[in-house]
Amino acid sequence: MKHAPSHLAVVAVCLLPVLVAGCGRESAVPRSAPVVEAVEPATVEPTEFVALRKEWQPRAKRREWKYLVLHHTATDRGSVESIHEAHLKRRDGAGRPWLGIGYHFVVGNGRGMKDGQVEPTFRWREQLHGAHAGSREYNNHGIGIVLVGNFENGPPTAAQTKSLRTLLATLSDEFDIGPKQIVPHRDLKATACPGKYFPLHDVALATTRDSETRGEWQFAEADRLRTEDE
Repeated sequence: MKHAPSHLAVVAVCLLPVLVAGCGRESAVPRSAPVVEAVEPATVEPTEFVALRKEWQPRAKRREWKYLVLHHTATDRGSVESIHEAHLKRRDGAGRPWLGIGYHFVVGNGRGMKDGQVEPTFRWREQLHGAHAGSREYNNHGIGIVLVGNFENGPPTAAQTKSLRTLLATLSDEFDIGPKQIVPHRDLKATACPGKYFPLHDVALATTRDSETRGEWQFAEADRLRTEDE
């Protein structure tokens, strides 16, 4: 196991069917390229990494994870249980029912779960493929992380953002996932998820280790946004 890094890596979030509507039902929303300011790399104490690795230790053999995919629930409230119940009603392209919640981690907003609470799901515990990305590659090799909330209307809570940074830092260090492999759901399919107020740029820039990598990510993200607006 590697030592804790002095940086954070960031990851993407979405969800739900009828009662807990999700990113799959959203339409893409044009956005103007944001003004990106320099952000100092955040730090997570080594003791935090040790505690989190123990708390989130999967029961099964570790899967070959390559990506961190970020989503929002597009709802005001939610929990692992409510999302699980909603996803049990879904069916795949072949008509087979889902196993349940499609994400690997859920971050609460104080309504349905404690604010900033990070809870792993059965898919993480058993190291199962996800059902969140709309892409076979990203479902099989992407860790799905969803924040409760609708970030088309406003940003995540401060506690959610802090917990997400810690979660991303831990996972990126554990599985050697770089900043370019941290993607919002909207990059994988036609959706606004995780919402225009999701702090993707700030978190991603804060988790890049050096100025050169930070600059490469910044230019790539700016190009992506300009393409969407054309």
